[in-house]
Amino acid sequence: MKIMLAQANPLVGDIHGNTEMALGYIRQAMAEQLDVLVFPELFLCGYPPEDLLLRPSLKRRIDRALHQLQGAIQGSLHVIMGYPAITDRGCINAAGVLTSAGLQLLYAKQMLPNYRVFDEKRYFVEGKRAEVVDIGGFRIGLTICEDLWHPGPVQDCKDAGAELVININASPWHTRKYQMRREVLSQRAREVQLPILYLNMVGGQDELVFDGGSMAVNAAGDLVAQTASFMTATPVLEIQRREGGAEILPGSFAEVPDLPQSLYQALVTSVHDYVEKNGFKGVILGLSGGIDSALTLAIAVDALGPERVEAVMLPYRFTSDLSQTAAADQACRMSVNYRSISIELMVETFLQGLSEEFSGLPADKTEENIQARCRGVVLMSISNKKGYLVLTTGNKSELAVGYATLYGDMAGGFDVLKDVSKTRVYQLSRYRNEVSPVIPEAVIERAPSAELAPGQVDQDSLPPYDILDRILELYIEQDCSAHDIIEQGFDAAIVNRVLRMVDLNEYKRRQAPIGPRLTQRAFGRDRRYPITNGWKLGD
Repeated sequence: MKIMLAQANPLVGDIHGNTEMALGYIRQAMAEQLDVLVFPELFLCGYPPEDLLLRPSLKRRIDRALHQLQGAIQGSLHVIMGYPAITDRGCINAAGVLTSAGLQLLYAKQMLPNYRVFDEKRYFVEGKRAEVVDIGGFRIGLTICEDLWHPGPVQDCKDAGAELVININASPWHTRKYQMRREVLSQRAREVQLPILYLNMVGGQDELVFDGGSMAVNAAGDLVAQTASFMTATPVLEIQRREGGAEILPGSFAEVPDLPQSLYQALVTSVHDYVEKNGFKGVILGLSGGIDSALTLAIAVDALGPERVEAVMLPYRFTSDLSQTAAADQACRMSVNYRSISIELMVETFLQGLSEEFSGLPADKTEENIQARCRGVVLMSISNKKGYLVLTTGNKSELAVGYATLYGDMAGGFDVLKDVSKTRVYQLSRYRNEVSPVIPEAVIERAPSAELAPGQVDQDSLPPYDILDRILELYIEQDCSAHDIIEQGFDAAIVNRVLRMVDLNEYKRRQAPIGPRLTQRAFGRDRRYPITNGWKLGD
């Protein structure tokens, strides 16, 4: 038996478009005379569909799609399709087995994740039983994503007579996800002594990034096939009869990228799909001569090509010659449309207009923020006029402690580095320059600065980034308390100050643009804290 895995990139809500995509895969499978074609979890509606699942027309649209698919299937081809099915019990996260004769079997996902970025219990009812289908004499058990992370559903397949388990997924990527999946997949296979095929979705969807990385393990839990990450693919695996069961023959092995490469690929995928799926002509960003905007520009060009990327330098009197030279240098290296627009007159006009209101008050952060807000107005104005998406360039470290200006450098539609710490920004910049030297070395070597005041550097206001980022990781991603962090050897005053800054700036993060989720705890869907609250760090 030959099985094709459609490691595909659907668009949430585009049931018609996803159906057309599926029909293309079906025609390919029939041309290659394959026995089984498998699609990812909820492929027909995309993942996560969120409250689109509550739309009254959902069932009609899904039924129409299934009718089209069944009409296209010929011969003995079996199609395992992920979709939301409206049943007498409610909406289920389903895997249906489709043939030319119609729907042969319907499996309902049993384990519904309801943590971090997942809200499946809001929409679905749990399945109650295993489902095993006979295809060409092989008995195949079906599971969906979270089912694999619990022993029960796979064991239920074994008990129901399965010789092979297929697990379809819409599993978002984060920096530790591949190894976690690999270990769980092997553990489940060893527990039941059955081979498992693991198919995952690929592509960007708002904050989430799906990496694909589909794979297969034998009954001993050993990897026998591995599909490339962050790209669509249609691997074909052959199943043979062995004494007492089924065996997956060894297939092709794509190299699993290391962390800097996979993280960079995730960012490129996220930017590309957000722009493409939302119909933007291209992107525009403020290129400051600093490392955050330099890395953002590189990612944007790799995602979209230089012809769809515009970069604007927005200098003021505090902008250094180094910044202006470095920005122009990188724009030239990356062949993007680049220009410089001074904000001098804009800032002075604001200050003049506010002079009476500010009379008798000393200059402070207010004047610095006016610079940032003038830049935001310029970029958003160009965006409105040309239909380009504004990419903001703030990183996770800055967003965590509020080192960003509302309606200034936070103004835009998509924050590429929202879940990338400052120290990781440097790692990714060095990685990208190993591919080709597009970021001027002076940008990487210089001390980071917002250049909103003479001689200003970030370290005037913040702890060194290597210390800051470790504290932030412990607090945000690992939920450590101030006491726990101090116990690890960090200065108590610095820890309490940093954690207080994080808590005080929740209101800013609520107004920030979305950005790709790359860690196990990103700002956004992952971390939901009340703005108004009386929680005390010392409690």
